[in-house]
Amino acid sequence: MRTSNKIILSFLFLVLVAALYRIIPNRPYGFAPQWAMAIFAGAIIKDKKWAFIIPVMSMFISDLLYEVLFIGGVTRMQGFYEGQWQNYILFALLVIIGFAIKKLNLFQIMAASLTAPTLYYLVSNFLVWASNGTVRGLGRPKTFDGLMLCYADGLPFYKWSILGTLIFSAVLFGSYIFAKNYQSIHREMSA
Repeated sequence: MRTSNKIILSFLFLVLVAALYRIIPNRPYGFAPQWAMAIFAGAIIKDKKWAFIIPVMSMFISDLLYEVLFIGGVTRMQGFYEGQWQNYILFALLVIIGFAIKKLNLFQIMAASLTAPTLYYLVSNFLVWASNGTVRGLGRPKTFDGLMLCYADGLPFYKWSILGTLIFSAVLFGSYIFAKNYQSIHREMSA
């Protein structure tokens, strides 16, 4: 199998695993690999359109699975809901944080792994507060106090998204660096 086909299959497998992981029952909300996938895709994938498509595709597949489970009465969490398109745009934009990683070192990967979920938390909770929906915005008043309540509502998700992004970034980038070094050593030994 050609190397490019192996890479494509690896990314498709990654998308599927991340999508399935997100629907695991009793998983803390926010503890998911999609933030790390967005950063990783931005940092590693040369074809920028695929860097944007991969994390969004993973989100869409998991949301589709959630919707099927919701319709089947297995879960109370809907897969598709009001304002969800904003989440897809936010996840695609998080790929840009990965573009900022110029060297695969611990500092840049950790900085990106803290920045992505923080930016997502700040923007997504602002958008929830700014929405006119009573369900999505939890009826929070359009005041500064209402905005702070919305941010407080998101804190449990934020805490887990930070932890998840750090862990999944370590797995993704660590595996990539290990595979790249292994391949380099293997080539040297073959020569």
